[in-house]
Amino acid sequence: MESFSLEGRTALVTGGNSGIGRAIVRLFAAHGASIGISHIGDAAGAQTLADELGANGTRVATTECDVTDAASVARLGAWGRERLGAVDILVNAAGISGETSFVDLSIDEWDRMMAVNLRGTFLVTKQFFADMIARKYGRVINIASQLAYKGTHDMAHYCASKAGVVGFTRALSYEGAPHGVTVNAIAPGPVETAMLASFTDAWRAMKFSQLPAGRFGESDEIAPTALLLASETGGAYFIGQTLSPNGGDVML
Repeated sequence: MESFSLEGRTALVTGGNSGIGRAIVRLFAAHGASIGISHIGDAAGAQTLADELGANGTRVATTECDVTDAASVARLGAWGRERLGAVDILVNAAGISGETSFVDLSIDEWDRMMAVNLRGTFLVTKQFFADMIARKYGRVINIASQLAYKGTHDMAHYCASKAGVVGFTRALSYEGAPHGVTVNAIAPGPVETAMLASFTDAWRAMKFSQLPAGRFGESDEIAPTALLLASETGGAYFIGQTLSPNGGDVML
């Protein structure tokens, strides 16, 4: 088998309708995976992507899910088992960001960040992890951030939520590895997405000046890391790791 083939595998990508999640969906499909796309409030965008992939022969389905809501995620789990069958690869790419000084940070903003980025990763993984354990095979890939390691001003809530994702990844990997289930994460640097575009010009200029690469990344430059971690042979020996394509913003 070719090291990065996903033939015969099924992947579910939360936040797969846009940004890094969308790039991962496209790359997984190109390498033979069947695809499930979960989105929130973007049925048209998700369907456009599904139509594109379907026209190229990919088996693909979309659904809406609020990853912060346990009932919504339970429906995602039921949908996945009914519509997709066995989910071999789970990518937790749904996430939010924000730029607020800690002095001005509200409890609601803190709770919302934790709910989407950390609670959402927990809830979705909870739906599919036991099935992977039972089948003795699975790949869980969580999207963190290089800011989990570096930190930055005006983003205490975001940095804390992504550091939580890194810790969750490491801990869960101990429970998955003995059963053929790998749990890893990706901590991208700043990538040209709608999320990055939402930041102030001043914040973007500050971050740009810190990058040895001299530019922001592209989603298509992050997706190959997910392909490595998702692959049956190429990714088999990565356990509890967080790989960080970040343009040199953090050198681990």
